[in-house]
This record gives sequence, C-alpha cells and structure tokens, in this order.
Amino acid sequence: MVKLDIVSDPICPWCYIGKTLLDQALEERPDHGFEIAWHPFQLNPEMPAGGMDRREYLEHKFGGQAGALRAYAPIVERAEAAGLSIDFSAIKRTPNTLDAHRLIHWAGVEDMQNDMAMALFRAYFEEGRDIGDHEVLADLADSLSMDGAMILRLLRSDADREDIANRDKQFREMGITGVPTFIVAGQHAVPGCQPADLWVKVIDELGAQAGA
Repeated sequence: MVKLDIVSDPICPWCYIGKTLLDQALEERPDHGFEIAWHPFQLNPEMPAGGMDRREYLEHKFGGQAGALRAYAPIVERAEAAGLSIDFSAIKRTPNTLDAHRLIHWAGVEDMQNDMAMALFRAYFEEGRDIGDHEVLADLADSLSMDGAMILRLLRSDADREDIANRDKQFREMGITGVPTFIVAGQHAVPGCQPADLWVKVIDELGAQAGA
C-alpha cells in the first residue's frame, strides 16, 4: 500500500473536483494500492465560529456578487466537466470548518474518512447545507451509520479542537499555502486539482517501481 495524504477543506470547491478526478483514476486502476488519509486545512481560519452570511462573505472576499461570479465561473465549468453539479446559489452561509474537520477525524476511527469527506462536499456544494451547524454534521454522521447522538455530544465539547488546529498549523509550516495538496508516499507533493489521466500515470509509475 502507498500512503496518499489529502490536505483539504470541505468548503474548497477545487478539493471536491480534485478528489472526484482522483476517484475516476482509482476506478480506472482498481488495484491502485493507495491508502488515503484526510488532513485539515482551513481556508478561512479567522472565520467566526458561527460562520458568516454568504452575501457578506462574497462582498468581503470578491467585492460582491459580480466578482464572485467571475471567480466561480471556471470552477463551475471544471466541475461540470468532472460530472459534478455545484450550486453556489444554494449556499446561504460560509461556515467555520473546524467542526467539519473534527467530524472527518472521528469518521477515520471507523474507517469512514473518505465517505465523510465526500458527504460534506456534497452537502455544502450541491445541497447548500450549513456544514458548520452541529445538527447538520450529526445528521451526516447518521447518514453514514455513525452514532449521530454521540457526534453531537462530541461537537458540543472541545474534543480534538486543539489537535485539528495543530495539524493545520503543521501543514502551513511545511509550506502548504493552498488546497487540495496530495502527498504521495510521504514524499511527493502534488498540488491543486489534477486531471484523472495524471493520476493514472502516477499509479502506473508506482506500480512499475514496485515491480522493479
């Protein structure tokens, strides 16, 4: 098995697209040998705990709706090419993602990190759900047969808050400034949203090295 670390944020559209393209390559190469682990990186670490009204966020970041439309146009185009349907208009709040990262961490205990990460992407980008809301996060846990009531109790505590913040800090200190960043075998960083055929090439090269 080859470790594939994914440094990501659930509100990063390029992360959603990038993982979808990776999945397409993994389907093409079912014997890929990757062991995937997700790691936290907050795009908006200074976001208030309760998040921010989406309109206010867009005004602050892009100077308003028109600027946001220009910025998001290539994202929507790339998402559609990957077979995804991102609905930015459905998003009413931009959340602080610390709790979503905690949920991904806890899902890992049950070997469900990948399922949870993708469920968070779909909830946010396709359904416009507030993934900073504890009830929403507990509902997503329930949908994956995790114990939603227990997750709700954990979310209302400080469990693993410091750990997530420290891991985020660690990746920044390593020089990671944007996501997604994929780290292959703990050595090779593959930044950004890469096409499926690049991942197929990486998998084939790893396979050739293993057989050499």
